[in-house]
This record gives sequence, C-alpha cells and structure tokens, in this order.
Amino acid sequence: MKTAVVHARIEPQTKQKAEGVLRKLGLTPTEAIRIFYRQISLRGGLPFPVAIPNELTASTLEKSRRGEHVQEYESLEAMFKNWEK
Repeated sequence: MKTAVVHARIEPQTKQKAEGVLRKLGLTPTEAIRIFYRQISLRGGLPFPVAIPNELTASTLEKSRRGEHVQEYESLEAMFKNWEK
C-alpha cells in the first residue's frame, strides 16, 4: 500500500496534551490522524459540528478563560440544586 505524508505545525502544549490523551486511548498520533481523515472521507466533512460562536457565547468563553464569573460546585447534585433556585 502506498502512503502519503502529512506535515502539520501545532503548538507544543497542544501537541503534548493531545498525545497524552491518545496514549490513554492506546493510539499513536499517526493512528489518530488516519481515523480523522477516514471519518472526513466517509462523512464528506468534519466528523463533528464546527460553528462560529455568537457574540454572547464568545464573550462567555473569553470570561471563562480569564476565570471571571466561574462557579464551582462540590458535586453534580449541588450544581443542579443551584440551577433550581
């Protein structure tokens, strides 16, 4: 079987985190890329939804990245109880 080479540049921290997840899954980066490409081929597009967030979502995500307006809960039950208020 012939193969082609794919080269990609990625931030070192992103690469390290992703490869840590792949190791836990028992996959090499090459295997993960093959799966990703296969799914793109089979689906005729990306295998997950990709959308540009609206203004409110983008603002909320940015605040979360900065640690603003973030609430933490001891448990899932505590979070749901807080939502019921």
